[in-house]
Amino acid sequence: MKKTIAFAMIVLMAFSMYAGGGQDAASKGDRPTIRLITDATGIDDKSFNAAAWRGILSFYGDTWDNQKNRGVLYDVVTCQTQDRYIPTIKQASDEGYDLICVTGFTFSDALGEVAPLYPNQKYMIVDVDWVTEPNVMQFMFAEHEGSYLVGVVAALKAKADGIKDPKFGFIGGVPGVVITKFELGYIQGILSVYPNAKIVDYYANDWGKPELAKAQAKNWYDSGVYAIYSAAGGTGNGTIAQAKEYRSQGRNVWAIGVDSDQYEEGIYKDGESAVLTSMLKRVEASTEYALHSVQKKTFEAKVVVLDMQADGVGYSSRNKELGSEIVRAVEVAKKDVINGKIKLYATYKEALAAKAVPAGLGAKDN
Repeated sequence: MKKTIAFAMIVLMAFSMYAGGGQDAASKGDRPTIRLITDATGIDDKSFNAAAWRGILSFYGDTWDNQKNRGVLYDVVTCQTQDRYIPTIKQASDEGYDLICVTGFTFSDALGEVAPLYPNQKYMIVDVDWVTEPNVMQFMFAEHEGSYLVGVVAALKAKADGIKDPKFGFIGGVPGVVITKFELGYIQGILSVYPNAKIVDYYANDWGKPELAKAQAKNWYDSGVYAIYSAAGGTGNGTIAQAKEYRSQGRNVWAIGVDSDQYEEGIYKDGESAVLTSMLKRVEASTEYALHSVQKKTFEAKVVVLDMQADGVGYSSRNKELGSEIVRAVEVAKKDVINGKIKLYATYKEALAAKAVPAGLGAKDN
């Protein structure tokens, strides 16, 4: 049965009462086992897959620097090409893991093919709500809500800097319904401050080619683009690299991080970061939630929606360059999104009909 739910994050925090309970690492006890399967960018993408992995580590009481239960209770496999998705999921299914997690909508077809072959195997997938097999738990996020906030941040920072007619850029990975939400939320946030702002976008059609984003970012920064938001997995790291290079030269340009807080990745001198803010998509909450459901024997095929009210998405205020006035204004916007005062559009079709975003974007609803 497929359900759609939103839930308070406090439920997810219950894991802290159990994880790290002193069990010997070689003894599974009643803790479930999991294999994470990622695309070619792997868990070192410092973004999406890294967040999923952090949730797994947290569940078992491990850390990035001390993964003592890896290889016993959890592990990860990286698929270098998409033709490896199906055989890799099948192999994991044959090995008897309690839960198999795949990250991203590019896995949807492969999982839809494999899941029926293993009806007793439990699977979870992130960023998908259309794999309706009775053994698949699906997780969706309100990316447009968190992206709205970073759009507001970028626009307010441009205004604080006294920039007239600022331009903003968006770099996407593979176009589709999920990345569209990132782009549309970002643009709606910008336009709430600068109704006539110029927006440019570019899709790399790849999650793991930072050189593409770096080249595009250089072109845009050179043409006067003030801030670039990338929702492109490892590809987006190229945007940060170019922003770091230019800010170290005294150029007033910014990168905006995604999924994880990428402030550290943007540091270029004396603790100063080229990452103005990051849209926080708490993918770690999905892996923790699924693991708890397996452990508690409450796992079921449903769609779990993590929106801003459930603390599934947000933004980072870590960069001191934001200043207290901008943070206060963004917090007001956050409350207005949660209480419905601000209406946001998640599909390009709806946003165009409402004249909430410009025509001619690379965003796609499928």
